[in-house]
Amino acid sequence: MTNVKICGLRDPEHALIAAESGADLLGFNFVEGVRRQLSETAALEIISTYRARRGDGGPALVGLFANQPLEFVNRVIRDLRLDHVQLCGDEPPEYWAAVDAGVIRQIRVRTDIPRQAVIDQVLEAADAVTSRGHRALLDTHSAGALGGTGKSFDWTIAQRVAQDHDFFLAGGLDPDNVREAISVAHPSGVDVSSGVETDGVKDAAKIRAFIEAAKNADLS
Repeated sequence: MTNVKICGLRDPEHALIAAESGADLLGFNFVEGVRRQLSETAALEIISTYRARRGDGGPALVGLFANQPLEFVNRVIRDLRLDHVQLCGDEPPEYWAAVDAGVIRQIRVRTDIPRQAVIDQVLEAADAVTSRGHRALLDTHSAGALGGTGKSFDWTIAQRVAQDHDFFLAGGLDPDNVREAISVAHPSGVDVSSGVETDGVKDAAKIRAFIEAAKNADLS
């Protein structure tokens, strides 16, 4: 069954809804300058309230970072007791190795060059990530953006990557297309943020519908 990550959470209520609906990972964004950015203080309050109401266990908690000091990242991991970090910037392998949590490494999939060139680039990047024991996440490349564009890419590129690597699929997913995306790309997990929002705010009905659709997708 495909893992589901609900990302860009900004309040304990939607985190609880995602957890109770079967999400496997919950994402909290610390990337500077993005719409869903959380301060350490706000994130601590959200996660503490979530844990107090949810209790032990439940989905893994993921912090998103991009080109931020390693000391800051590891402090947030420690203070918020995060399970994983998703790196969305240009951090090198030496940085990945020094993170005090499991690493999910974003790989940006270009849409402006020939398909085979994209496949070659993504396979090389995925090799670098998984050979070091980390997890890959494929998201749509957009100039000047660090992911979170809400745009999809050619899922058959991800299908080729799935022959060699497990990965999370992101970019333009929503409750209406996630089943098709899974059936084409065969990811080990899917990641969504804007696709479960209405007017820029998380939508409980869309969160539930996305998780249900992803968990019932045809993996054959």
